[in-house]
Amino acid sequence: MNDRIRCESLKSRVTSAEQAARLIADGMVVGMSGFTRAGEAMAVPLALAERAKTEPLKITLLTGASLGHDLDKILAEAKVTARRMPFQSDPGLRRAINQGEVMFIDQHLSETVEQLRRGQIPGVDVAVIEAAAITADGGIIPTTSVGNSASFAILAKKVIIEINLSQPLSFEGLHDIFIPSYYPNRMPIPVVTPDSRIGTPSIPIDPDKIAAIVITEKHDSAATVAEPDDETRAIAGHLVRFFEGEVAAGRMTSRLAPLQAGIGSIANAVMHGLIDSPFEGLQMYSEVLQDSTFDLIDAGKLSFASGSSITLSEKRNAEVMAHFGRYKSKLILRPQEISNHPEVVRRLGLIAINTALEFDIYGNVNSTHVMGTHMMNGIGGSGDFARNAMLSVFVTKSVAKGGAISSVVPMVSHVDHTEHDVDILVTEQGLADLRGLAPRERAVRIIAQCAHPERRAALADYYERALSRGGQTPHLLEEAFSWHNRLRETGRM
Repeated sequence: MNDRIRCESLKSRVTSAEQAARLIADGMVVGMSGFTRAGEAMAVPLALAERAKTEPLKITLLTGASLGHDLDKILAEAKVTARRMPFQSDPGLRRAINQGEVMFIDQHLSETVEQLRRGQIPGVDVAVIEAAAITADGGIIPTTSVGNSASFAILAKKVIIEINLSQPLSFEGLHDIFIPSYYPNRMPIPVVTPDSRIGTPSIPIDPDKIAAIVITEKHDSAATVAEPDDETRAIAGHLVRFFEGEVAAGRMTSRLAPLQAGIGSIANAVMHGLIDSPFEGLQMYSEVLQDSTFDLIDAGKLSFASGSSITLSEKRNAEVMAHFGRYKSKLILRPQEISNHPEVVRRLGLIAINTALEFDIYGNVNSTHVMGTHMMNGIGGSGDFARNAMLSVFVTKSVAKGGAISSVVPMVSHVDHTEHDVDILVTEQGLADLRGLAPRERAVRIIAQCAHPERRAALADYYERALSRGGQTPHLLEEAFSWHNRLRETGRM
């Protein structure tokens, strides 16, 4: 334990999760570590859910992104979570959000702590942060994610630390904690390459703020990673050929540009497709480092990866952690406001690859709402990257639910990324390069290249009839959502 708690004055603050949870009162704002099922505090949230069975207890819950170990579900079902931001992915919490039981604020992941600093949203009363260790001066060494943990700990009135003994001490030195200077005299963020180190290896806070320390020993939740299938391999193939064309045209080198990939099986499979590509010396500047990141490192394709969390399948996690020393020098984990910061994204000239639920014939993308009303997960960091990347790519399969749903529609039912932020659209059918095209030109290319063959004629018919109405972006307003209405009424678009 001396290796884990090196600050002598803090050793007396070790307590149970139940006692630590008593620091959190009804109505408080609580900031918890955790980014895409990695590095979340595990014991204190469960103690809160248990307490809620016998006394009123509702909180505003802020995190980095989604939590693992069903914590969002447990807290929602216990009626502890009254308000939640900025991202989630749990079906139980999703149900509560869509029923109006939890107020969910869907937010660009780079923005949450900015609003906290400026007092635009209520401040954090208590931060609950998972750590591998606490340094002699009270610094917090995170585990598999940084997310918003640094700013939560710095801004909170009190901090609860969960020391997770299952996380190796070798994580020390992996993290690069940098907090931007405050307005109105903010200085540039000096990240000039993905491997730039600009901060400290631990979260610097006053140790007197640490009110309780809880000892845990539990591994992260495993990510669910589907194996590449014919469709995702086709999507990857289209992208690889596109990149080859960019290299041939002199717009990129064989190292491409730093890569960002969104979470999920499709994006992970697309990145996996680069293993058999001709590109080498690749680098990543992303949010979540998934299985494909380490597969690319092992294949000798990826030389460095910067992110905000490491989220792996059970098998890959066991392999990576058993040989973590092999990877450590090739990795950095940063606060998400740095990994997702528009200034840095624009400076580095990223290729951003994110996943769409649906997109329309003009290139507008819906990545959050099913049928325009029901929240899926949230926008996450896709907007941070899409608007500021050198090249903004969105990928999806052309149809879903066995062909009942077309991912290419006349008009998206909800807009997360406007046509102005979308350069490339890819499905298993093909790739539409939209750069330099007006809306009428975009529509023709998207229908021809991305739509499923069974949907192409209907989309082309809609577009041809819309042309008679004129306009920069022709639409038949009385029919624009007819595909979604038909799905609601019949179960098929």
